[in-house]
Amino acid sequence: MSDLNESNNSQNSDAEFGSSQEFVTFTIAGQLFGIPVLQVQDVLSSYHITPIPLAPPEITGSLNLRGRVITAIDVRIRLGLPRRPADADSMSIVAESEGELYSLMVDAVGEVLALSPSAFERNLPTLDAKFRAFSEGIYRLDDQLLVVLDVNRLLDYDRSDAA
Repeated sequence: MSDLNESNNSQNSDAEFGSSQEFVTFTIAGQLFGIPVLQVQDVLSSYHITPIPLAPPEITGSLNLRGRVITAIDVRIRLGLPRRPADADSMSIVAESEGELYSLMVDAVGEVLALSPSAFERNLPTLDAKFRAFSEGIYRLDDQLLVVLDVNRLLDYDRSDAA
């Protein structure tokens, strides 16, 4: 058990102080996003979601993942984008925030990218205001912009309701 803890501590140190930071990438409405790989617990392609009555529109429902009930969030709606067509495929990234797991519904999951912290930039003033509200910053890749989402801000309903 101590080897596992040492391994996790070493990964945390590498991610924070090493030569690169790793992000799980995904797309929503053609835009590339990323979240830190250390917050990702699982990636799901198909699952049964049980609706939650009277929940906010972006809360799609809940699902059972290995005996644990997880809230499913439609990130498209949370970012102020139109709903995904009913027949469109989606995937889900299970992420941890403040000790709880959430299923973040996205259009497609990409790859894990290791990026240099020196290439990280603060949000551009031209970045969509809703994206800026939930973004830590950006990386300019060769062919597109990677928006790094802050999972805790994305899931902080008290903060977004006050704004």
